[in-house]
Amino acid sequence: MTRLSRLTRVAPAALGLTCAAALAACATTPVPGEELLATATLLDTDGNPTGEARLLGVGDRAELAVTVEGLTPGEHGFHLHTTGRCALPDFKSAGGHLNPANKGHGLLDNDGSHLGDLPNLVVAANGTASVQVPLDGTRTYVIDQIFDADGTAVVIHADADDGRTDPSGNAGSRVRCGVLEQA
Repeated sequence: MTRLSRLTRVAPAALGLTCAAALAACATTPVPGEELLATATLLDTDGNPTGEARLLGVGDRAELAVTVEGLTPGEHGFHLHTTGRCALPDFKSAGGHLNPANKGHGLLDNDGSHLGDLPNLVVAANGTASVQVPLDGTRTYVIDQIFDADGTAVVIHADADDGRTDPSGNAGSRVRCGVLEQA
């Protein structure tokens, strides 16, 4: 085998590995101006990893970035829950929504939303979604609430959140859950 033919066989494989490593690094590396504060692996109801949530510091604010796959297309309720626990199969161990100010539920609530309220996650026809949303409050406030004694979980529901109905916007069962762990 000539040296050239060996190179033409090895080069594509090496390039493929390099590209895969670069893409994997992008999935967990914040862009300039963002600081990675925490991550959560999103599990399905069988315990399989299906995505990731990242808590990011952006100046004096905090944002939550989520990438997930394997969901039904359409809108899904998406919230921060009070307890950093994701016991299978129903994730009820995550408790209710993270609501330190004891507000009503929903982004459409007349008195304003609570910290756990997030906009619906829009899932594409191929079952994937990716979103980055700002959280309500200063970075310090959000960190203090999320990393309290029992932690916080990110939960995705089976159905859309109607933006008003207490306690969870009629968003249906919990289909994904991940516990935020400090970076």
